[in-house]
Amino acid sequence: AWNHYRQELESLGAQLDLKAFVPPLVSESQNFAATPLVQAWFPKRNSWNDNYSKADASVPTHVQGPRQFLDLVAWERAFNTVATGKQSDGRPYPSGKLDAVSRAKAAPAVLSGLKDDEPIFVELRLASQRPISRYPVVYDMENPWGILLPHLAKIKATTLRLQLKSCAELSAGRGETALEDVKLALFMADSVKDEPFLMSFLVRAECLRIAVHPIWEGLAEHRWSEVQLRDLQATLQRYDFLNDFKRPREAERAAVILTAELLYRQKYRLKDLFDSSPDQSQSTVLSELANLLGRIAPHGWYQLERVNVCRLYQSASMGAFDAAQRRISPHLLAADAHEFERKLEGGRLGKELNAILHHQILTTMLLPGFFRVPIKAASAQIAIDQAALACALERYRLANGQVPGNLESLVPRFLVQLPRDVLTGEPFRYRKTGNDTFVLYSIGWNERDDGGVPGGSLYDEKEGDWVW
Repeated sequence: AWNHYRQELESLGAQLDLKAFVPPLVSESQNFAATPLVQAWFPKRNSWNDNYSKADASVPTHVQGPRQFLDLVAWERAFNTVATGKQSDGRPYPSGKLDAVSRAKAAPAVLSGLKDDEPIFVELRLASQRPISRYPVVYDMENPWGILLPHLAKIKATTLRLQLKSCAELSAGRGETALEDVKLALFMADSVKDEPFLMSFLVRAECLRIAVHPIWEGLAEHRWSEVQLRDLQATLQRYDFLNDFKRPREAERAAVILTAELLYRQKYRLKDLFDSSPDQSQSTVLSELANLLGRIAPHGWYQLERVNVCRLYQSASMGAFDAAQRRISPHLLAADAHEFERKLEGGRLGKELNAILHHQILTTMLLPGFFRVPIKAASAQIAIDQAALACALERYRLANGQVPGNLESLVPRFLVQLPRDVLTGEPFRYRKTGNDTFVLYSIGWNERDDGGVPGGSLYDEKEGDWVW
C-alpha cells in the first residue's frame, strides 16, 4: 500500500525525502546569516538585555479590535523609567494620547531609548546586502523534531524593535529612515523563507504582519511620499505566501514519513507521541499499550502510518487550499478537520485506541496544528495585499486630491491589476467615506461580509471582517 501510494505521489512531483529540503551550504561572503551577530544566536538562546526589553512590559500592546497607532507616549515613559534606573511594576499603562502632536513630541525620546540597538541594526542592514540567507541550523535526520531554531525568536524581537523605531521616525518626520527600517524588517522576515519548517513559516507570517503596521501608520497620516509609496508597493506586490507555504508543508510531511521509519528502528518510543492525559490511569494504560505495540509492530504497520499521513496532507489540497489559484476555503478546511475527528470518535481513550487500530497515531499527533496553519498564511497574504492596495490608493489621492470612488479606478496607472481576497477570489471590499478616508477589508475567516466591522482582533477567526 505504501509503495503504491508513494509512487503515485512521486509521479505528481512530490518530494518525500526530508534530506532534499535541507538548504545547501553557501559561502560566508554570500550569506546574510554569516554575520557575527547572527552566528552568536547559535546554539544557545541568549537573552536580549537592551532598553527595549526592559521597557516592554510597561507598554500596552494593541491586539484587540481595529488598528491603532503605537502608544509612543507610553514608550517614552517606559524608556525614561529605564534611564532613571527605577523598577517598573510590570503592568502596561496606556497614555491615552494617540494624537499626532503627542506622538511627535514623544518620538525623539523613543528613538533615544532605542539607540543601544543601533549597532545591531547597522550590522544587520550591512549583512542584508548579501544575496542568500542560510542560518547555521543543525539538520539532524535522526531527530527531525529536535532541530533547534533559536534564531526565530531573535528575528521576531528584531522586527518588533524596527516596528517601533520606524513608527517613531514617521512621527518625527523622518520618512526615508522609516522606509529603510520597514524594508529591513521585511528582509528579516524573509530571511527564513527557504527554511523547511512550519515554525519558520509561522514566524515569518507574524513578522510580516508586524512590519506592515508602520506602513499603515504612515498612510493614515499621509507621511509617505509618492516615491516611497512606489517603492513600498513594488516590494509588497512580490509576495505569494500561499505558494511559499508549499515548501514547509511538504517538508513536514517528509519529516513525518521519516519519523515512521525512526519509530520502527526504535529511535523513538511510540508512547512518547501521546500527550499526558489528565486521567493518569488512562495515560498509563495508553503509554504501556503504545510502548508494547512499538516493540512488536511489523514494518508494514508503520508503512500504513505513512499512507494515512500522506492522505491527511493531500485532503487539505482538494479545494480547501489551492496555491495556484491563490485561494483558501475556511469552510472546506473546517469540514476536513471535522471529518477526520469524526473518524476518531470515542473520547480520549477511544480516540487513541482507534488511532492505534487504524494506523493513525502520527496523523492524530499532527492534526491539532495542521488545520491551524492556513489561517496564518491567509492573514499574512491579506495583510500584504491590503498594504499594497492602500499604497496605490494613497498614490491616487496624491495625484487627484482625493481617494477614488472604487478600486477599479486604480487600474492601470496605479496597479496593473487588483489583488484578490484569498478567501473569496474576488476584489477586496472597499467604500469611500471622505476625500482622504475609506474602508478597505476582507470578509475574514467567517466568510461573511460584516460591512467592514472588525471582530475582537485584527484577524479574528470567528467574528467580524479583517479590516485595513
